[in-house]
Amino acid sequence: MTENVVVLGAGYAGAGAIATLQSRLETDARLTWIADVDYHLVLHEAHRVIRDPDVRSDVTFSVDRIADPSTQFIRDEVVGLDTDERVVELADGEDVEYDYVVVGLGSQTAYYGIPGLEEHSLTLKSVDDALEIHDAVTEASLEATREEPAQIVIGGAGLSGIQTAGEIAEFRDTHRAPIDIHLVEALEEIFPGNDPEIQRALRDLLEDAGVQIHTDDPITEATEDHIEFDEGEPLDHDVLVWTGGITGRDAMDDADLEDEHNRVTTGANFRTTDERVFAIGDSAIVDQGDQPAPPTAQAAWQAAEVVGENVARAIENRPLKTWEYEDKGTVVSVGEEAVAHEVTPAFGVSLPVDTFGGVPAQTLKKLIAARWIADITSWNEARKSWSSL
Repeated sequence: MTENVVVLGAGYAGAGAIATLQSRLETDARLTWIADVDYHLVLHEAHRVIRDPDVRSDVTFSVDRIADPSTQFIRDEVVGLDTDERVVELADGEDVEYDYVVVGLGSQTAYYGIPGLEEHSLTLKSVDDALEIHDAVTEASLEATREEPAQIVIGGAGLSGIQTAGEIAEFRDTHRAPIDIHLVEALEEIFPGNDPEIQRALRDLLEDAGVQIHTDDPITEATEDHIEFDEGEPLDHDVLVWTGGITGRDAMDDADLEDEHNRVTTGANFRTTDERVFAIGDSAIVDQGDQPAPPTAQAAWQAAEVVGENVARAIENRPLKTWEYEDKGTVVSVGEEAVAHEVTPAFGVSLPVDTFGGVPAQTLKKLIAARWIADITSWNEARKSWSSL
């Protein structure tokens, strides 16, 4: 009996699941890939496009470089999942039937009900977003002067916010642009929830790059030209970028699946409350005991390797594998600089220090991205992208 396996999304989760399923499914299974774009973006390198739009060709990979000829690709927006009828509902095309589906739709930006924030901010979730930030920063800098520099504000000092600030600082220095850069975080320290050692190292790099850091005061409202805080004075902006949080996709709103904050909940085997539906990546909250797996690229990569195996096992009526997230360390770039923290030998290095920067961290950041590109395409593609990573 031919089984229809459908994968939703072209991010780390979706592209990784496709790569695994193509090598694991029996030849009589039909594999369909559905996404609203016809490329995979190496999202943790998307900030590079803010500084230099030409980089986009090195961090995006068309689906035909990932999908086998036997894999059907459909470019369309997923608007719903009917688990009773076992169909994926599309915005423009006809419903797609499935026997098993892997939800890897990723996330959308969360605005936490802050008035005006969605209307007046840019986000960084796609290549188009990165290009829009580049254009906005460029335009603001051209209209500014040394006496009245453009005010660029990044809300949220997690991974995306830090790397965005770093790239805008590099843009400023490269073009000698009259820009002030502000990084705003509601909690007490940047890179919240992480070890103080890497927090300090990142703060040092950002401050060396001339980024002004504002912490411990949440944004309460955003307008066209300023943001307001719970306690502090308003902060003017010419460009406001919001990187402060994620939530699940609207497409899963009416799916008959258990969820939290619009993200589907799964067991450690990625199976949801419907045995025919699996979910990974930012679309999912994957049970890992006390804490769910983090919504990171690293977690999605690891999960993608196992979910393909488990879909194949489900088809074969075999027990599913249980996945345990392994934190292999953190590497964050600030412009051309980088900081690595608690990196395991699995990334190819073993050093007697927990946190380090300089050329070793910069090279490691490139290696991580290159390895992912090689996993879903080839080492030749990774080699071509090396200089832009």
